[in-house]
Amino acid sequence: MSTYLIGDIHGCYDELQAILEQVNFDSFMDTLWLTGDLVARGPRSLEVLRLIRKLGDSVRIVLGNHDLHLLAVYAGIVRNQLKDSTTLLLEAPDADDLMNWLRCQPVLQVDNQNKMVMAHAGITPQWNIDTALQCAREVEAVLRSDSYPILLNTMYEDMPNHHHWSEELSGLARLRFSTNVFTRMRYCFPNGQLDMICKDMPNKAPEPLRPWFTLPSLIAENYSIIFGHWASILGNATPEGIYGLDTGCCWGGELTLLCWEDKKFIRIPYAGIKHW
Repeated sequence: MSTYLIGDIHGCYDELQAILEQVNFDSFMDTLWLTGDLVARGPRSLEVLRLIRKLGDSVRIVLGNHDLHLLAVYAGIVRNQLKDSTTLLLEAPDADDLMNWLRCQPVLQVDNQNKMVMAHAGITPQWNIDTALQCAREVEAVLRSDSYPILLNTMYEDMPNHHHWSEELSGLARLRFSTNVFTRMRYCFPNGQLDMICKDMPNKAPEPLRPWFTLPSLIAENYSIIFGHWASILGNATPEGIYGLDTGCCWGGELTLLCWEDKKFIRIPYAGIKHW
C-alpha cells in the first residue's frame, strides 16, 4: 500500500499514464493524491478526467484555478479559449456528468494519520487547520449547489479589499478570499494579506512580498503541506515539510510524482508537441 502524490496534470494524459505505470499503481491498494489543475493547456483533458473519475475512491483530488475556470466556461460565465484545449471535453457526450462530478470535488484535503494537508495553491499563513477546513467546506458547499455560478463569477474580481482575512468576513467576500487562497495564491504581504498580481520568481518579487510558504505558519509543525500551481519554482526553495509538485509538464517540463512513504520523486518529461 503506497501513497503517491502527483503535481498539476493539465491534460497531460500520456504522461499521467506513464508515471502510474512506472510505479505500478494499484487502485485497490494504493492512494493517489492530485494537486489540482487536472485540465487545460495539455492536449487530453477529457481523457484525464475520465481516468481520474474511473479510479474512484483511490484518488484524493483538490480543485485548482484551471478546474474552476473550466466550470466557469461550462456555466457560461466566461468564453472557452483555444489555448486551453478543452473544446473536446466540453463537447463530449459525458460532459455534463464530468462537470457535475468535478464541481463536487474538494478544495482541501487533510490526512490526520499521515499528517498531510493538500491545497492547489497552498494555505494562507493566517489559517490553522481548523479554519482552513471550515473555509474549504464553505466553498465546497456552494460549488455543489445550484448556486455555484455565482461563486465562479465573483472569483475574477481582484480588488485589493478582497484580499484581507478576517473572522468577520461573510458571504461572497469570505468565499472569494477562500477561493483565492486555495486556488490562486502565490505571494503575501508580511501581515498575510494576499497579493494576486505578482507572478515573478521569488528572487525578483518586489518588496515586501513573500512567497506564502516562507511566512510563519499556524499549521502544526508535524503536518506537511503539499501544493501545485507554481510551476516556475519547479518545487524548489520551499521549507522542509512543504512540497511544491507542479513542475510545468504542460509547458514542456515534467510531471512529478512523490511517493510519500520513502519520499522518492519520479519525473516524466512532457512528450507532446510544445505549443507555448
